[in-house]
Amino acid sequence: MTLEITSPAFSHNEAIPSKYTCDDKDISPALEWSGLPEGTKSVALIVDDPDAPDPAAPKMTWVHWVLYNIPPSATGLAEAVETQDLPEGTKEGLNDWRRTGYGGPCPPIGRHRYFYKLYALDAVLPDLGNPTKKDLERALEGHIIARAELVGTYQRSR
Repeated sequence: MTLEITSPAFSHNEAIPSKYTCDDKDISPALEWSGLPEGTKSVALIVDDPDAPDPAAPKMTWVHWVLYNIPPSATGLAEAVETQDLPEGTKEGLNDWRRTGYGGPCPPIGRHRYFYKLYALDAVLPDLGNPTKKDLERALEGHIIARAELVGTYQRSR
């Protein structure tokens, strides 16, 4: 079985509904995963946008959500999940708004791609505080046993 991440809100490489963006409720979409390999001790999730600020001339990757130590018993995250509703043991990192939690798509120009990257790990990571994506990626090194990706797109209609 292969690790897979999906969302009932949008299909791979399809548009993310505005409900999950800064143009509406800015809540996290429901996510589901399956196929965690044997030996998975924890799961991590990073959501980012490599097209910032302009897909025609990207200059940075904007980080929207950082989670780690999600227990392997979890099979997804509910829509609009709040800190207190995350699976027990889950830790949060900082997004590029310098806060924890989900921050939805809010592209200044053009259609951006949003990568929901799921990692199955062979370890429960130590408490990293509120790590940045870069800090978490360093901690993941040598522990990733499988990965999956879901890509959604969004362009503002202003």
